[in-house]
Amino acid sequence: MERRTFLKLAAGTTMLAGAGLGGISAAGAATKEIVYLTPGLDLPFWRYLSKGIEETVKAKGFNFQALDSHNSAETQLRNAQDSIARGVAGIIISPTDSSTAPSVLALAQKAGIPVVIGDIGTNSGEFASFISSDNYKGAHDVGVALAEALKKKGWEGGSVGIVAISQARKNGQARTKGFLDGLKEGGFTGKEAGLQQMQSYTADETFKFTQDMLTANPDMRGLFIQTDQPAIGALRAIKAARRNGEVLVAAFDGIPEFVDLLKSGDLVVSGMQQPFLMGVNSGEALLEVLDGKTPKTEITVPIVAITSSNIEQELPTIRRTVFANEV
Repeated sequence: MERRTFLKLAAGTTMLAGAGLGGISAAGAATKEIVYLTPGLDLPFWRYLSKGIEETVKAKGFNFQALDSHNSAETQLRNAQDSIARGVAGIIISPTDSSTAPSVLALAQKAGIPVVIGDIGTNSGEFASFISSDNYKGAHDVGVALAEALKKKGWEGGSVGIVAISQARKNGQARTKGFLDGLKEGGFTGKEAGLQQMQSYTADETFKFTQDMLTANPDMRGLFIQTDQPAIGALRAIKAARRNGEVLVAAFDGIPEFVDLLKSGDLVVSGMQQPFLMGVNSGEALLEVLDGKTPKTEITVPIVAITSSNIEQELPTIRRTVFANEV
């Protein structure tokens, strides 16, 4: 799996713990501010992760600021430069993509500012801890669930499309591979209806992608949307094409709107990461570094596959860990 290949590389060459930054203490930090460099706060997932960080670090007396990169590597780098110039105590970053993260990590290392990575991952660079989900397994479970739903309809020989997050991201690569493996293992025997990569991560963008796929693939029976809010655009496109009930939709992550969509069957399954919990773990790891301790080099937060059959049972937990108490 791509993510684990990277972690093997990182374990040998890039851990901060015990190598200079691990000994920074909260008292010795230039300020009491922790910043979170996020890809885009318009996506609920990153807002929920941000809330987890904020709650955790503020409880220990730190100020907190989330800086929106608007899905631009250049903007994220500028935000990092500004934060480093202010002498922040620490940085948590969810990279816009894995190939551009090393530039931010190099700047922070030079300035002696510890960094924790909250999801997505990086191709190289030094950091204190990497908090992630098992994107491969989560997407694999989604693929199996969608395949089983297609088989129940007798549609296992149709085609399935993917609207993906950036495949330059380690987690994006893992989601695609996991889903396709799960789809096959679940008994799907049809073909792929293509893959489109998001750029703006909006419902409108995915609406257009879905329209194009439906037009190009009249036999399309399934669709996997690799993140939360854009799945609403896919459902709108299917309805606009009068294909309701003819295309089964699987999603990833979770937003409050998904609860009723899963109960109604409009969504077959969603592999829900737990972003609030990931934010808590990210904040705790950075606080450990600032307290002169050594956090775990990798913290993996489970992904839960939520369907109409288990939504009621899982709802009390995911209200906090997925939706940050917004449901």
